[in-house]
Amino acid sequence: MEGFAMELKEIAQELVNGCRAGAAKVRENLDKLYAEDAVSVEAADMGGQGRETHGIKAIHGKHDWWENAMEEHATEISGPFYFGDEQFSAVFKVDATDKQSGDRFQMEEIGVYHVKNGKIVREEFHYAVEAP
Repeated sequence: MEGFAMELKEIAQELVNGCRAGAAKVRENLDKLYAEDAVSVEAADMGGQGRETHGIKAIHGKHDWWENAMEEHATEISGPFYFGDEQFSAVFKVDATDKQSGDRFQMEEIGVYHVKNGKIVREEFHYAVEAP
């Protein structure tokens, strides 16, 4: 099947299964499932990096920041949930500690993924954000 675009449901299931498997599989899936020029959008600026990250290398950098800044204790993933032929979502519940402050927190977010030509071209993370 090398060289053929994966169907939406295959991509969605591969992403969710990879997230459940842990950081190494998530990294592998970035290179396998994402378009080279994919865009990642956060609901808020996390760590002074801005809300939007452009390109697969920069998205790897975003993951580097999270892994270096946070210690994950538990992650629960629900989904995937489908919307049309080009979108799916998943719900993430994370229990983590900010390594710098030592503050432990729980968060819930919805990841919305846009797929074109057999690759994820955009991901958006929706979560509660405190007013400035």
